[in-house]
Amino acid sequence: MLLFLAFLIGIIAGLRAMAAPAAVSWAAYLGWFDLSQTPLAFLGYQWTPWIFSALAVVELITDQLPSTPSRKVPVQFGTRIVMGALTGGAIGAAGGSLVGGVIAGIIGAVVGTLGGAAVRGKLAAAFGKDLPAALIEDVVAVAGALLIVASVA
Repeated sequence: MLLFLAFLIGIIAGLRAMAAPAAVSWAAYLGWFDLSQTPLAFLGYQWTPWIFSALAVVELITDQLPSTPSRKVPVQFGTRIVMGALTGGAIGAAGGSLVGGVIAGIIGAVVGTLGGAAVRGKLAAAFGKDLPAALIEDVVAVAGALLIVASVA
C-alpha cells in the first residue's frame, strides 16, 4: 500500500512540483509518519515545511503566468522527477522501503507530468482558456497531496 501511495505522491509532484514536498514535510513535522531515523529526516525539521509551503505558493502563482515554461522542458521535468523521488522515498521510508518509494515516486512523477499536461491541455481547450484548467489542477494537486499523506498516517 505504501508503494502505491509513493506512486500517487509522485503523480502530485508531476502536477505541482512543490505541493508534494510541502505536504510530506508537514506530515513528517506533525508526526503523522516518522522519518527521524532515515536520510530524509530533514523533511520533518522545524523550518522545512514552511520553506516548501512558501515554494508551493510561489509555484501556484507563477503557474498562472503566460511566461511560465512547459512542465515538459528539461529543468521543469527534472525538478518534478527529483521531487517525486524525494517524496515517494519519504513515504516508502516511513514503511521501511526507501528505495522502492523512490522508484515509485519517480514513475509517478513521469506519469503526473505527462498525464497532467495532456489533461490540462484538453481542459483548457474545452474551456477556451487555460486559467480554469490550471485552477482545477491546483485543487487536485493540493487536495490529492493532503489525502495521500493523511493515508500514510
